[in-house]
Amino acid sequence: MAPFQFPPSGASDLSPTSDATANKEDREAGIIVDDNDVIDVAAEKKYDAHLSQLTLILNGYGARLLKQLDLRIIPALVAIFISVSVASESFGNSVILNASTGDSLLQVLHMTRRQFLAVASISLVSHALFPIPSNYMLKYFSPPSWLAFLALGSGVGLMIMAASQNYITLLFFRLLLSAFSIGTGPPGVVYFFTLYSCSSFYRSLRTSLILASLPLGAAFSGCIAYGVGLLNGIRGLEGWRWLFLIEGTPPCTLATLVYLFLPSYPENATWLSNDDHALAVRRMKQESSKSLGHDKITWDGAKSTLKNERLYLHYLLTVTFSVPEQSMWLFVPTIVSGLGYDGRDAQLLAVPPLAAAFIASVGLSAVADRYRAWSMCTLVSFVLAGTTFIVQGMSQCMRYAAFMTHYVLLCFASTFTFMPYASMLTWFTGNLRDTNGTTLAIPFNTIPSVVGQAIVYIYKPREALGYSTGLYTNGAVLLVGAACVQLLRWIYQRKNRYLDVGQHPWIV
Repeated sequence: MAPFQFPPSGASDLSPTSDATANKEDREAGIIVDDNDVIDVAAEKKYDAHLSQLTLILNGYGARLLKQLDLRIIPALVAIFISVSVASESFGNSVILNASTGDSLLQVLHMTRRQFLAVASISLVSHALFPIPSNYMLKYFSPPSWLAFLALGSGVGLMIMAASQNYITLLFFRLLLSAFSIGTGPPGVVYFFTLYSCSSFYRSLRTSLILASLPLGAAFSGCIAYGVGLLNGIRGLEGWRWLFLIEGTPPCTLATLVYLFLPSYPENATWLSNDDHALAVRRMKQESSKSLGHDKITWDGAKSTLKNERLYLHYLLTVTFSVPEQSMWLFVPTIVSGLGYDGRDAQLLAVPPLAAAFIASVGLSAVADRYRAWSMCTLVSFVLAGTTFIVQGMSQCMRYAAFMTHYVLLCFASTFTFMPYASMLTWFTGNLRDTNGTTLAIPFNTIPSVVGQAIVYIYKPREALGYSTGLYTNGAVLLVGAACVQLLRWIYQRKNRYLDVGQHPWIV
């Protein structure tokens, strides 16, 4: 078969046609069909056969292009997410690391429980202020340059935290670290990924491979903390200082690789052939979210995005997800410790819940993409997670004899909590219509997660054997999120009933 050639970018058809055929199509485009016209059934069947053949050709070229994009982009983004996750989780691990010998972070810096909560929640400032400017910087500069800068800042910020001598310095360094980390988190990376991946090409599965790296990185951090505990006292440094130094090194190294090898926008991708370059751009133009790197952001478009009421339901859904998610990030080691294990054993037992979340997230995303059931998978996950938290909170026997029961419930709760993240974001981004919506709404969707930072105040030390307040809060919030999902499904179903001819349907 002859090589497939794309017409110029201004052409309206993707099929390879001669000039004569193109002129004929231009003349035919001017024909107006009314109710009195007779449809030629044979011609219609011939056109359908031609369209089917063209679809097969495009699918073949699309699969080849998709493989190139996957091999170039996904490993880089996964590496970024794992390194950022390891850096973020290190603070939670440092709280109980070597506590049995009096060398944990809280004990060395003589911090109170209230001061610890303040340091844990200081990142809400970064979540509120930096996602939107960071996305605009990512669009203004090239993605490799901006993401490499943020990765370098994350690594350096974490290593600087090892020099903390008191509560104030730790608070400042933690704020600095979160400012860099938020840009390399979901707002920036997911926005960049939407420029390459169409929702019709298994975006949820590919997004899950990236986002699920967050719990996977947290699991790695627990394993690293378990080993780093053995370095306590070497060269006069406590174990938590070694933890910050060791886990801050990979992001610095990764920054160089990101700058050199991460591709820019599809229209600027010099590593693609001319045909692949054209197909990559056309795939994005045919999506409901038609956002390309060179598209300009307008003030009118930004105002339209801010006034869109349905997006605020998505933001509320993010709030209901962020509350249990933040609790799993920060408090899995603490919860395990409260169930009867301390120190390095608690670090190790915090790994299975997060590793299970990675596997379940990828599996659910594959199902969601296969059946285009992103919202339904999100709904089911929210209900299961909320129910599991409530069941765990209802249990009255939280002693050592019942540890395995409650540990298993913790594993299920964390799994169901992280599972819908990729499907939820795919559903959200798939219903964004232009560059203004994509560039502004994705980081704006992250800002409500600052509410989730308040989760640190519902895990009360006096409830260490059960944390019933935290468990009931997580369960109730997740069930509210399930109600939001169902309401959004109804809204999109209703909007689809009133579509004009040629309008792209909303994803239900």
